[in-house]
Amino acid sequence: MHPIYAGAEASLSFYPAAFLRFIDETSIFNPDNIYMMPSIHKAGFVNILGKPNVGKSTLMNRLMGEKISIITSKAQTTRHRILGLLNGEDYQMVISDTPGIIRPAYELQKSMMQFVRLSIEDADILLLMVEAGEKFDEEMHGRLLKKSEGKRILIINKIDQQKDPTGIEKLKVYWENVLPSEEIIPVSALQGTHTEKILPSILKHLPEHPPYYPKDQLSDKPERFFASEIIREKIFQTYRKEVPYSTEVVITEFNETIEIIRMRAEIYVERNSQKGIIIGKGGKALKKVGTEARKDLETFFGKQVYLETYVKVEKDWRNKPQKLSRFGYNLK
Repeated sequence: MHPIYAGAEASLSFYPAAFLRFIDETSIFNPDNIYMMPSIHKAGFVNILGKPNVGKSTLMNRLMGEKISIITSKAQTTRHRILGLLNGEDYQMVISDTPGIIRPAYELQKSMMQFVRLSIEDADILLLMVEAGEKFDEEMHGRLLKKSEGKRILIINKIDQQKDPTGIEKLKVYWENVLPSEEIIPVSALQGTHTEKILPSILKHLPEHPPYYPKDQLSDKPERFFASEIIREKIFQTYRKEVPYSTEVVITEFNETIEIIRMRAEIYVERNSQKGIIIGKGGKALKKVGTEARKDLETFFGKQVYLETYVKVEKDWRNKPQKLSRFGYNLK
């Protein structure tokens, strides 16, 4: 079983040192604070919002100290709303990664944008994420932000790509003028630069509330979901153009023993030509995906994995509500 299901302390070593110091300084286990700590519990939904490829999944994984969300260089990799539960003695942050904000062109993308709208509506704290050089988009940023009543923190990502020494300050000035009431934190989610400032800021604004989930749980998703996402990540990394976007992965068998996990994965595509591309000449392409996915699956679950992959054609599944519902996309 992966540490994500084994308890919060399993991933403590991943947290930035500065945040660990912050937790230690404010912990009820610190004798100096025994009379300072309030007898309250904080909990809330902390939702990451932004356009495709802005770095939301990278930030999610950085904050959680675990690889919760898959990451590729292609836009629109994240399709679902993925919750990560960051637990402390007196707080629970329900952090969610969301699909990138787009103008939907088909039913699957409409469902993805429903996940975004839901995350805006229930956010206690909204992490609006932009990348260095990005400008405020009234139609997309402005329209969505009007629907949020939660506290907003602006995250300017990819500051490591700024060559101008004064560039970061100029970015802050620009966004302070556009969103004057927002707290602004420039970071590099990939390199971890200044990301240690985010969690203390969230904790400061987290509302008083009992935990929403059990404290020894680190995600709302089942193991099969993470298995399918790991395989889908390898598909996005292996194939080009439209093929990755036309695929969906379903784990149809998942049998776990002490020594090994045996699983069967079905990869759905929309056309026979795509099936041929996924399989490749002599099955080489599919074998490569399976081999690379199995390695990551074994790392993720901490034990040997036997993986079988099959490719099936489901014509135009991205526009079929019944199929989308089966694949876990809520269209209501």
